Amino acid sequence: MLFKDRTVAGQVLAKKLADYANRSNVLVLALPRGGVPVGFEVARALNAPLDVLVVRKLGVPHNEELAMGALAKLPGTGFASGGVRILNQSIVNDIQISDEVIARVAVQEERELERRESMYRGDRPFPNLKGQTVILVDDGLATGATMWAAIIAVRQQQPKEIVIAVPVAAPETCDEMQSKVEKIVCANTPSPFYSVGMWYEKFPQTTDDEVRELLNKANNNHEPLLSGN
Repeated sequence: MLFKDRTVAGQVLAKKLADYANRSNVLVLALPRGGVPVGFEVARALNAPLDVLVVRKLGVPHNEELAMGALAKLPGTGFASGGVRILNQSIVNDIQISDEVIARVAVQEERELERRESMYRGDRPFPNLKGQTVILVDDGLATGATMWAAIIAVRQQQPKEIVIAVPVAAPETCDEMQSKVEKIVCANTPSPFYSVGMWYEKFPQTTDDEVRELLNKANNNHEPLLSGN
């Protein structure tokens, strides 16, 4: 199955999530940037609020597409107190990446995460996730490192359940994620997988402006969830 683009992928994915439509306790959290066009279509079809959870991959130096780990944190928390950092220990060991290199990359990505969070959210409060059904959406799962960091960050807020929803995923990653959440929906699990972009006819990089535009559209269509307790 080839998806025309992220918009069509989101529409296909939304049909597989129809059971969550029109529920007052459902929230779609998209992983920027590529997950936002997908999440927008899911949220619109389910009549659910849309927000973002900024997660950053820790790329291997000189091969940034290869994830040696990932970072995530909820807005309003510091990395020391509420941040999540996971490492793919097999990649770290195989390539013999030093602690110093990991720390340097992590600092760079922490800054980029904060920049994007500020750009996408501004002064809009982050929703209260306690007791909510949170649908985490991305445009695909390869290693699953960023999604795993997102799950840990969301779990800290005591949601009722976490649902992973992606248009395409590596079969082994989809299987591995089954035990980490209450439900996972992988619309397409091709093998061999190669990469997420292989399964889209059009797969341009989503821009910051596109993310902000879609969030503004979504927030104009829905009353924001109450933040705090």
